[in-house]
Amino acid sequence: MVVGICGLGLIGGSMAKAYKAAGHTVLAYDIDSAALGYAELAGISDGTLTNERIAECDLVLIALYPEATVKYLIQIAPYTVPKKTVVMDLCGIKKEICEVGFKLAADYCFTFVGAHPMAGTQYSGIKYSKATLFKNAPMVLVPAVYDDIYFLARIKKLLEPAMFGKISVTTAEEHDMMIAFTSQLAHIVSNAYVKSPTAQNHKGFSAGSYKDMTRVAWLNENMWTELFLDNKEPLLYEIDNIIKSLSEYRNAISANDADTLRSLLRDGRIAKEKVDG
Repeated sequence: MVVGICGLGLIGGSMAKAYKAAGHTVLAYDIDSAALGYAELAGISDGTLTNERIAECDLVLIALYPEATVKYLIQIAPYTVPKKTVVMDLCGIKKEICEVGFKLAADYCFTFVGAHPMAGTQYSGIKYSKATLFKNAPMVLVPAVYDDIYFLARIKKLLEPAMFGKISVTTAEEHDMMIAFTSQLAHIVSNAYVKSPTAQNHKGFSAGSYKDMTRVAWLNENMWTELFLDNKEPLLYEIDNIIKSLSEYRNAISANDADTLRSLLRDGRIAKEKVDG
């Protein structure tokens, strides 16, 4: 299989390493010539992914920011091979990208699938990439059709070298609504939490809770700004919910209202129990 990968950051670089380790041919492109050169010197890629070489690819993976993903989709669509080329974006939001991807796929007769690998670290860049990043990790797919088992089996086969665990299928709208809660809100809360002046003096007073809460505060502000603004309404809904809940805790503590505070804490514990099954 020939795999084209555009974007050699943590996600794209890890995909390149995974497919290369599985014995496939990897063509790669990145706007950063240093990352591209490193990939070739390190044997992570077998050559540069140009527009003309898109036709060689069985699978094209796009690991870029949202706006760049849309632009790249428009750029490569005329170079795809009808009924052969499968293009997947690996971006953290789906609605805007899938609208463009599905339309272009229909116009040029290639296959487009929205995809979101649910794995990563707080670090970015190809130097932190690894072939096993996605091993047993969830993968969320947003295809144009949901009831074609042969099509989905083909897509899963193409993804085998990345060694994903559970693969879920959903709509772009459902994906963006859920990701606002499970990922985007967590990054915002973590980023806001660590801004407390107290954080500068935490050493010796912190353990697992602090580490868990602050891990994703170390983020790529350029990428996350795009992701947050492109998923504005679902994210605002989640932010409003947590502000409301925090206000309830604050009010109970301020009023020395032990009964209300105990009830709020109990409700949260029960909610967690239900979530965990």
